[in-house]
Amino acid sequence: PATRFIIFTFGYKHRNNLFANNPRIDSYHHNNTKYISKMPATRFTKLALASIVALAAGTNALLTNPVRTVITRDIKTPDPVPQSGIDEAVSLMTSGRMYRYNVKDSASSTVSKCEVEIAEYTGHKYCVALNSCGSAIMLMMKCAGLQPGDEVLSNAFTFGAVPSAIEHAGGKAVYVESNYDHVMCVDDLEKKLVEYPNCKFCLISHMRGKIADMDAVKDACDRHNVILLEDCAHSLGVEWKGTHTGHIGKVAAISAQSYKMINSGEGGFLLTDDAEIAAKCAVYAGAYEGLASKHTTVPGPEVFADLPTEIPNYSLRMSAIAAAVIRPQILTLDERREKYNKRYAFVTEKLVERKGHLLSIPVNTPGMTPVHDSLQFNLNHDITDEQVQNFLDECATHGLPVELFGHKSNARNFVNWKFAPADQPLPLTAKMLTRACDVRLPLMWDDEDFETMVDVLCESLDAAIADEDVMA
Repeated sequence: PATRFIIFTFGYKHRNNLFANNPRIDSYHHNNTKYISKMPATRFTKLALASIVALAAGTNALLTNPVRTVITRDIKTPDPVPQSGIDEAVSLMTSGRMYRYNVKDSASSTVSKCEVEIAEYTGHKYCVALNSCGSAIMLMMKCAGLQPGDEVLSNAFTFGAVPSAIEHAGGKAVYVESNYDHVMCVDDLEKKLVEYPNCKFCLISHMRGKIADMDAVKDACDRHNVILLEDCAHSLGVEWKGTHTGHIGKVAAISAQSYKMINSGEGGFLLTDDAEIAAKCAVYAGAYEGLASKHTTVPGPEVFADLPTEIPNYSLRMSAIAAAVIRPQILTLDERREKYNKRYAFVTEKLVERKGHLLSIPVNTPGMTPVHDSLQFNLNHDITDEQVQNFLDECATHGLPVELFGHKSNARNFVNWKFAPADQPLPLTAKMLTRACDVRLPLMWDDEDFETMVDVLCESLDAAIADEDVMA
């Protein structure tokens, strides 16, 4: 007679590998058990029968300790420097000319060449290279006219470097709610503009490259005579209605920190079409005496006038080494954007397909062209705090560090900005952060690594909340 037996399965992925496309098996699932109801008559050797008995004996162990997918790649793998950048950096070190002004003229300056290439890519008239994006954010406020004690509206959800820059510039941060798409809430911006009539600046942060409705933001700022500034640290390559980010505001800042689209370890750029702001930034950064003549993307000497003696030199210049390693990376920005976005589309599609009842993906604002070099998702609020922590722990145990933006130690959680605390409650942002998760999408990983990433995320959710649909 036909032989009937039970195989207890040990994981969704392995189940598929075992039973897929096998016409000899007619099966179904129930309560994590794989029932194989029909097979042709089979002769078993003693060894085979012993194996089946051993498998049955180990059923409980398999059920309680399922085989899990594990990631072995480093989630913090940065983008490498192209060989041409390495060669130029070595040449500079060999000559010793690593200081941006230790050159004959602007045409001989690696930093000036880099500024030209960045400005050409983003479409800005003026560009000043700096030692960090934090310096660029601080300087764009000072150059735009911020005075000590001035209020600056900014996202309640951003990196701690943004309120730090506001404090560094002498301003006082006033936070605007962020929504579940991880962008500034325009309705709350309107509310805060009314509540803070003396506020003169709005510093909007395009956190993780996500863009709010910039037309609505600009309209609100203009109606209240507020100067709009853009933190584009995460939005290099991102466009708003066909134009690179950083053009709606009066000034913008981009980053070359290790985990951004261009990697020099540390670095940043101030971008603007305003001549006076560009001149002030160059002087603040360290263009003392007549050194502005060794820049290309700044205005002429008539704009600088007496600025070198009127404002301080903070020595925030970018080194020639940093500029050298950045330059060849600019050439591949669009290519890398396409690769990032393709992988992001795959990961988000699979996550929603398998676990859409447990999480949601932030929606891109219509009008933006994204660069998805990282993944964010919001877990449902019916998942408990304990289950969220279990999920994070499960992911970490299986090789995938997942950050919770609302974690008590996360520098993107506004409650941790004790140096610039919020004056009033931010309930929308606070609630969103408790379920907002963040995962890097390293460029140097292979495509199949992102299939593994999806498996780890889904299996970890199953383990954390005992999802009864895991084997369905």
